[in-house]
Amino acid sequence: MRLLYFVLILILSLLSYHFIVGNNGVMDYKRIEREVNIQHRNNQVLIERNTALKNEILDLRNGYDAIEERTRNELGMIKEGETFYRIINDDH
Repeated sequence: MRLLYFVLILILSLLSYHFIVGNNGVMDYKRIEREVNIQHRNNQVLIERNTALKNEILDLRNGYDAIEERTRNELGMIKEGETFYRIINDDH
């Protein structure tokens, strides 16, 4: 009878070990769940970035205001008839 209990406990222990640590066990499930959550966050960041880029493309295609803003900021261009003033802060 003691041998039967020992064998049953041994079998239960092995099954529990495989359930928790074994292939496709609880540990694998938790690891994969963490990886999926990380990927969801990365996807959300990329979706927001893509939306911003799509909006910028639409602005550039449909309006001259966005093009004008970019040329002023990035290329330093001014309109004809405008005067450009540069203010230099002299802290000396």
